[in-house]
This record gives sequence, C-alpha cells and structure tokens, in this order.
Amino acid sequence: MQAQLIKIESSPDLVDQVYRSLLDAISEGSLASGARITQEDIAEQLAVSRQPVLQALRLLKKDGFVLDAPGRGVLVAPLDVGWLTQIYQVRSALDALAARLAAHARYRMDPALISQGRAAARSNKVKAMMAADARFHGAIYTASGNPLIAQSAQLHWHHIRRAMGAVLQVSTMRDSIWDEHEAIANAIADGDAASAENLIRQHGEDASRNLARLLSTALYPAPPSTALPA
Repeated sequence: MQAQLIKIESSPDLVDQVYRSLLDAISEGSLASGARITQEDIAEQLAVSRQPVLQALRLLKKDGFVLDAPGRGVLVAPLDVGWLTQIYQVRSALDALAARLAAHARYRMDPALISQGRAAARSNKVKAMMAADARFHGAIYTASGNPLIAQSAQLHWHHIRRAMGAVLQVSTMRDSIWDEHEAIANAIADGDAASAENLIRQHGEDASRNLARLLSTALYPAPPSTALPA
C-alpha cells in the first residue's frame, strides 16, 4: 500500500533570510563595529517575528560576528586584525593553488566578469563590489577542477567578505584591484602558472596589509549605526 503523504509547500527560511540581512549590513558597514542590536528593533525593521531574529542572532554569535552586550541585545563584534590576517593567509594559499591549476588548464575567463567588476567599482556600492569579487575568485576555483578549494574557502568566506567590505568602504584603489584581477586572468589564460600563482598571492597579501593599515589608523569602524540597508 502506497503511503499518502501531505505535500510540503516550499517557503523561504526566515532565519536564513534574517541572518543574511544582518550579515550583509555588518559586511557593508551599515551595522558598524560596536553597534547595539536588539531583537525588537531588527524584528520591526525586517517586519518579522522575534523568533527568527533570536535564532539568527545566535548563529551570528556562534560565527563570531556579534557579542553579548551589557543589558539588552548584542553588539557587532570588532574586526580582529590578527584573526583576519590569518584568514587571508589561508585564502592566499588556496587562491594560489586554484590559479596554478586553472593556468595548467589555460582557463579563459569570461571578459564580462572583469567589465562587471570595474562597473561595480565605479558604482561605489560596496555590496556590488563584494559580489563581483566573489564571482571572479569563484570562477578561478571552479576552473581549478578541484572542488575542495571552493569548499575550503567557503569556511571563512563571511569573515573575508566583512574584511573586504571594511576595505572597500574607504579604499581609493578600487580600480587597481580590477587591474590586478585582469592581470591574473591573463596569466591564467596564457598558461603561465608561475605568474598566475605569484600575482594572486600578492593580491591577497596586499589586501591583508591594506586592511591592517586601515584598522590601525582608525578609519574603521565607522560611527555606530543601526540602520539596515533598504
């Protein structure tokens, strides 16, 4: 006898949506380091109940993006230069491996990825710039033919994204970042594994140094704000 099962209706995961909305705000800087977050305020702004907000905040706390605050709510965690430097070290190693493997395959990147990245840089929209960067590096991970590279990079991607957002908010070198990307893509397409590996490793090391410099000169965090992006 065949079981009669009730059809499950697909519905968005509210907890995941709230988590991503808050993480976007933290990464883009509209929820700055030290900003206080309360369940009530977030639930009201996102037009959801407090329960998914509570669960999302628990996940953000576990992942190191918020901390317990005195009294009510939580605080956006500060950027830890030492921790982020270590993450960039791992990412640079993964990027170098991916670029070398992609160069062995003479992977030719879609030129649209570069042009879209330059357009995002000109737009001054941090979220668009982060998305363009993720597409560029993701294409190289895929081209490497080793799925473990992307899986390993994904473990710390949210922290990289937040660090990237901190740099992009104040960086004057947005165009040069895409000059570096284009040089990496050309080396990969030419099959020059050594150059591709060196260029992308240097790219990551420069990003790490820029972040440390910006944090040490107190350009970040910005004044606390609790406004979420529209």
